[in-house]
Amino acid sequence: MRTWIARSAIAFVGIVALGAAGQARAQGTGLQSRDLSRFRSVAEVAMSPDGTHIVYAVMNDDRPGRPYPELWIMDAATRASTRLTTGEAPSSGAVWSPDGQWLAYHGTAGGQSGLIVAHPDGTGTTFLAPIEGTNSPLPGQGADIAWSPDGAQIAFVSATPGPETEAASGDPMVFTRYLWRPTAGEGLKAFNDNRRLHIFIATLAGQAVRQLTTGDYYEHSIAWSPDGSTIVFCSDRSPYADQFFHYNLYAVSPATGAIRQLTTIESTQYDPVWSPDGKSIAFRGTTRGLTDRETTMEDTHVWVMDADGSRRREIGRVVDDRQGAPAWAPDGKSLYFTVQDRGSVHLERLPVDGGRPEAVVEEAGSVGSFSLAKSGALAYAFTSPHDMAELFLRTGASAKQATDLNADVLKGKPLGEVTSFEFVSNDNQYTIEAFLVHPVGLTPGSKHPLVVNIHGGPHGQNGPAFNFRDQVFAAHGWAVLHVNYRGSTGYGQQFADAVFGDQNGNEAQDVLYGVSAAIRRYLWIDSTRMGVEGVSYGGQLSYWLITQTREFKAAIPIAGITNLISYNYLTYYNQYEQMEFGKLPHQDDLMDTMWKRSALKYVAQVATPTLIMHGANDPDVPIAGAEQFYIALKDVGVETEFVMYPREGHGIREVKHQIDSIDRAIAWYEKHFPAKSAAVPIP
Repeated sequence: MRTWIARSAIAFVGIVALGAAGQARAQGTGLQSRDLSRFRSVAEVAMSPDGTHIVYAVMNDDRPGRPYPELWIMDAATRASTRLTTGEAPSSGAVWSPDGQWLAYHGTAGGQSGLIVAHPDGTGTTFLAPIEGTNSPLPGQGADIAWSPDGAQIAFVSATPGPETEAASGDPMVFTRYLWRPTAGEGLKAFNDNRRLHIFIATLAGQAVRQLTTGDYYEHSIAWSPDGSTIVFCSDRSPYADQFFHYNLYAVSPATGAIRQLTTIESTQYDPVWSPDGKSIAFRGTTRGLTDRETTMEDTHVWVMDADGSRRREIGRVVDDRQGAPAWAPDGKSLYFTVQDRGSVHLERLPVDGGRPEAVVEEAGSVGSFSLAKSGALAYAFTSPHDMAELFLRTGASAKQATDLNADVLKGKPLGEVTSFEFVSNDNQYTIEAFLVHPVGLTPGSKHPLVVNIHGGPHGQNGPAFNFRDQVFAAHGWAVLHVNYRGSTGYGQQFADAVFGDQNGNEAQDVLYGVSAAIRRYLWIDSTRMGVEGVSYGGQLSYWLITQTREFKAAIPIAGITNLISYNYLTYYNQYEQMEFGKLPHQDDLMDTMWKRSALKYVAQVATPTLIMHGANDPDVPIAGAEQFYIALKDVGVETEFVMYPREGHGIREVKHQIDSIDRAIAWYEKHFPAKSAAVPIP
C-alpha cells in the first residue's frame, strides 16, 4: 500500500494546453495509452569525480514486461551521449572508481550476469562476480556497490541461502519465520526466499572474490571509508527483526571481518555516507521506537555523527519535511538531500555545523537521483510538469536540461494544465492543498468529467510532476483531482501525524471536501460525471468512499484494503496497524474499531459500479481483500468486474498491464458517465 511503487503510480501533471488544444484533441494528437511504450526516463545519475562525464540509467518501456534500465554516458562539455550497455540485459547501479578510470555496475558481460567493470568508453568490460538478490522485505536499501579508496577492490552486496530456504521451498513447504511473505512489488513468488544479504569483496587485479560477512542477518547500504579501513553498513540484528523493523549502523573491517556496532538506538537509520575527511558519517533516520517496514508516519531527517558513532545530531530538524538520502559537498562543510515540499521534491543544501538550508533545485516537480563532482558540479534527474525524468546539469548558479528523451513522443501532444488550490478541512483543523489537472480542450462554456485520483501511503504526496495516466485522461477531455489529505507528507510532521488512529475518517472527508471545493471553483467540472480511483491507500479510500457517498458514477480501486482485520494478518508488514493506531489489533477494542473502519462492513450501502484491479501476488495488500469485496458486491447486486494482473505484486508495473489498466479505466468511466451533462451550462 504505501510504497514508492504506489506513489510513483499517482504522481502527476502538465503544462498549459488551452486555445488550440481543443482542435489538437479533435485531431487525436493527445496522449494515448499506447504512447507509454515510447516513453523513456532518467533514473540513476552518477557524475565522474572530475565532473567531465555523467553515467545515467535510462528506463525503457518498449517491451511487454516491466520497464528495464540501460546505461548511457554523457560528455559534460559537449552533451553528447553514447550507450554504455544494450537493453538485451538490464544494467544499472553504476559507480565510478575514485580515479574515474572505471565503472562498476550491475550488468552482463560474456554471457554472465552480476558485478561488471568497464572503462567509461566501454572497453575492458569484465565480469567479476555473480550478484544474487533476495525478495525479502528490506525497505530503504542504499548503495550495494562501493569502491575502495585506492580503486583496487570493490565491495558489493549479494545473497546466500538462509537456514530456512530449503524447507520453505520443498514439497511440502514448511515455514518457520514470522516474515514469510516477499517484498511489495516482487510479484513473481508468493513467499520469502529466505536468502540473506552479505558483503563481498572483489579484487580488480586477479578478479578474486571473498565473502566478508556471514550469518542469518541482512547487511546492505554499504560505504567504504576514505582511509580504506572500514565499511559502514545497515543491518537489523535484533532477535525480533522479522516482527519489528529498525536498522542500526555497523562497521566491518575489510581486512579482518571484525564487526562493531556504531548505533544502538531503537529508531531506524538509512543510507550512511562518509565525509570526505573520514571523520563523520551522515545518514537519514527517525526517532520513534516503532517504524513500519513499508511506510513510516515519521518523516526521515538527515543526521550526522562522528565516525565512531558518537555525537549523533539531527541537523535536518530545521526542515520540517521528509528528507531523502544525504550526500556530502566536496568540501565536507554541507550536505545535499531531497525534501518533499507541498507536492514537489526539491534539492537542498544544509551546513553541517548549523544554519538554514539553501534551496538548490526548487522548481515545481520532482528531483530524483543526484550526484556531485569534486568541483561542485551537479547532475540530477528531474521530473517536470511536462515530461518524465530528464537529466539536468548544474555548474555554478545555472542548470540546463541535458537530455530530451521524449521529444518525439511529446511533439504536438497538448498536455493538461495543473493548478493547485487550498481549502479548509471539515473539522476546521487544517488547510488542505489539492492539485487539479485540467482537461485538454477546455473552452468557455464546456463541461468536463472529473476523475478523483487518491494517492497512496497514507504518508505520501501528489504534486506537479508529470504522470502519464493523468495526461491520457486529460487528452480524453477529463479533469483529474488529487487531494493531499491529512496524513500526507510534504506538509510537516504534525500534518503527517493527523491520520493517527483515524483511518477512513477525516482524511476521507478531506477528499470529499476537496471535490466540493473543486466543483465550486471550477465551473467547467461536470458534477454529474465523476469517478474515483486510487492505488494502495488510494484504493482503500476509493473502496471506503463508495460506501459513504453516491456522488461518484464509477469507481476503480487498485490494490486497496477492504478489511483492516484480515489484512493485518495477511500482509508482510504486520506492525503497520500498530504504528497507525498505537496498539496491536488484538489489544483492547481495536479489533472493533478496525472493523468499523473497514469498507467491507458497509458494502450493502454501495451503489457505485466498481472495477476492481489487483496484482495476483500482492504481499503488501493481499488480494484476498479484493476477492472479498468482489463477492460482496455481487451479493448486494452492484455491477462489478475483477481484473487480476498476473506476475504483479503491489501496484501495476508491467508496461502492457499499465496500458491495459488505462484502457479499461477509460472504458469503465465512459460506460457509466451519463452521455450528456445534466449540469447547468456555464453562461
